[in-house]
Amino acid sequence: MTALLVWLRRLRVMTVKELLQFSRDGALILFMVYAFTFDIYLAGSGVHFELKSAATVIHDSDRSSASRELIDQFRPPSFRIEGTIERGAEGTRLLDEGKAMVVLDIPPRFQESLLSGAPTDLQIRVDASNSVLGLFAANFCSRIAESFGFQAGLKRLGVAPDRVKYLPRVRNAYRVWFNPNQNDTWFMSIAELLNIITLFAILLPACAMVREKERGTVEQLLVTPLTSFQIMFPKVLAMAAVILAGTTMSLFGVLRYCFHVPFRGSILLFYAVTLLYVFTTAGLGLVISTLARNLGQAGMMAIITYGPMIFLSGAWSPPEAMPRFIRTMMLLSPLHYYIDASYGVLLKGAGINLLWRSILGMGALGGTLFTLGVWRMRRQFE
Repeated sequence: MTALLVWLRRLRVMTVKELLQFSRDGALILFMVYAFTFDIYLAGSGVHFELKSAATVIHDSDRSSASRELIDQFRPPSFRIEGTIERGAEGTRLLDEGKAMVVLDIPPRFQESLLSGAPTDLQIRVDASNSVLGLFAANFCSRIAESFGFQAGLKRLGVAPDRVKYLPRVRNAYRVWFNPNQNDTWFMSIAELLNIITLFAILLPACAMVREKERGTVEQLLVTPLTSFQIMFPKVLAMAAVILAGTTMSLFGVLRYCFHVPFRGSILLFYAVTLLYVFTTAGLGLVISTLARNLGQAGMMAIITYGPMIFLSGAWSPPEAMPRFIRTMMLLSPLHYYIDASYGVLLKGAGINLLWRSILGMGALGGTLFTLGVWRMRRQFE
């Protein structure tokens, strides 16, 4: 019992020491405040996967009421008509210069062909240098052309618009779950929060340990009756407390207050999962601290480690769109499990009964990485 009390007292003293050292680093505190507030706000408000105000130019070779009716379908907020052109080559030039995203080419005798029932071609050129927005623009244009052709066919057959509901057709009824308005802000702000937590969970423990090397205080710690675990674990514990404080600031100061993200699940469960994830990735930080000789090297190694974790997490690209061997490698990324668990808790209201696989995978990786970090540090101390 006495040994346990002594161990806990040493843990408390060393944790307080790490928090005091962190509080003296003003630049790092300012960076953390920026990352957990302004950076997440900018990611949530400035990055959208929606088609808005796509610059559109018109090449109308028919100049009929039908062509004007079609042009009127390309309206805000998805499209923005920039003007008309006289020759098709001008549209190519505007696409090459990036001054237009969509070029609508309406052929001659467009209205005449519609009225006679003859097949009519319509050319829409889309700048897909930004593949995501280009795909959205192409899909929007296809839907507009299809709807316009359907309405033109009904008009030629003499079917009144109010009689369309009586025609045989397939009605597609769907329901969007968890984000019914398909608000990109919810996804982007949460994703950025998880990325920031990942970065600091690697960087802070690594910097805390490397700082001891730079200041020459490692030797002072080695002559104390502390074990290598008692030296390293308080650093991870203190930095975990700092990250949880920043997470709280983001959750209630940015996500809830600014973006009105609903927290459908248990916030305590999210904190528990976050704490487990911080300890998971802290093992990487400890390994980095055994390889780096100064803070600059530690920062560079943290970024090199952080990059592959992001790409293998599924945050930027869905796992289903990745090659098979990449999907297999994703099982080695703690962030992959953390993203599943976090979105499950915050947006879906899921509990442990649904998230236990992600939590178990995160815990298994965390135990392995933390053990590796402790082993590396112990070898270095010896």
